Amino acid sequence: MARIAGVDLPNKHVDIALTYIFGIGRASAGQICEKAAIDAKRLINDLSAEELNELRRLIENDYKVEGRLRTEVALNIKRLMDIGCYRGLRHRKGLPIRGQRTRTNARTRKGKKKTVAGKKK
Repeated sequence: MARIAGVDLPNKHVDIALTYIFGIGRASAGQICEKAAIDAKRLINDLSAEELNELRRLIENDYKVEGRLRTEVALNIKRLMDIGCYRGLRHRKGLPIRGQRTRTNARTRKGKKKTVAGKKK
């Protein structure tokens, strides 16, 4: 099993396996395969050690992935919360950030329903 950027890649096509790395999607996986001159439809286990090293080198030098990217995203969110902008307040309250409705739906962001007892007469 190949290991790149601290992630064990499954034995799938190279372009699909690279997407298991946080920060690499289908488009950037295709670009990496082109730069490394590797056929995207080959299986990971069929690659030679030199080809794997080339992939590692390209990803390490040209892309921000895994820990570095997660840290940057977390710092960006913390910055928004510190300056107190609208997006930062929504992050702090655990509500949708990009304008979605919250009267119904939004359960993923808000969490499990908190039942409120009916009004007594």
